[in-house]
Amino acid sequence: MPEGITAEKLLNNIMETVSDNAQKKKSVSFFEEEKSNSVTSQFKRLFGREKPVYNLLGAGKSADSMLWRNKKISASFITGATLIWVLFEWLNYHFLTLLCFAVVLGMIAQFVWSNASGVFSRSSSEVPRIVLPDELFQNIGVAVGVQVNQALGFLQDVACGGNLKQFLLVVVSLWAAAVIGSWCNFLTVLYVGFIAAHTLPVLYERYDDQVDGFVYQVLGQLQHNYRKLDSGFLSKIPKGGLKGKKHE
Repeated sequence: MPEGITAEKLLNNIMETVSDNAQKKKSVSFFEEEKSNSVTSQFKRLFGREKPVYNLLGAGKSADSMLWRNKKISASFITGATLIWVLFEWLNYHFLTLLCFAVVLGMIAQFVWSNASGVFSRSSSEVPRIVLPDELFQNIGVAVGVQVNQALGFLQDVACGGNLKQFLLVVVSLWAAAVIGSWCNFLTVLYVGFIAAHTLPVLYERYDDQVDGFVYQVLGQLQHNYRKLDSGFLSKIPKGGLKGKKHE
């Protein structure tokens, strides 16, 4: 009996050990698979982003407008931009013409207000006056100056940085902007950019997985074609002479 009991206990211990190891392997493989999936999903995010689109846009009023969190404000911005574009582009109005019309309407309104108040009431009411604060123009000038200096600094860093790929990318982008500018005027370019800023982010936020998958598929195809070009043509370009002259 003692020997039978010992053998039974030994067999039970072996079975429990095997089952525990199997469960540990399953749990480890599950967590490893989940970790790999999370790493893969983070890797496939566009531009390697880790934050939501709302945080990347500043998480403020501008982000609320671009992502249509406040639909009234976003719709009013789109309507105002469309109205301005229609007036200047389709109806061929000029800025000076509209400015003069607006000033004339404002003067007529103040004239009617100041004279009608004395006719209908004994005491004439004070006509409201529009006064723009000086800080507004100072803030606009400072903001524009900061953006211009940042753009100039970026272009100079690209030109003097020695990164050929980045330099060519910027040159091609400027060339594409020049070609687009030859097709339409500056106001149309601004309008298209404004509409894109209020439509593309919200579409990307809703369909980010599909967009990321498509973009990385295209990038993978471009890398594959570049490898073919590199192995077939670029790698055959002799570089020894240039290296020797550089060392001399």
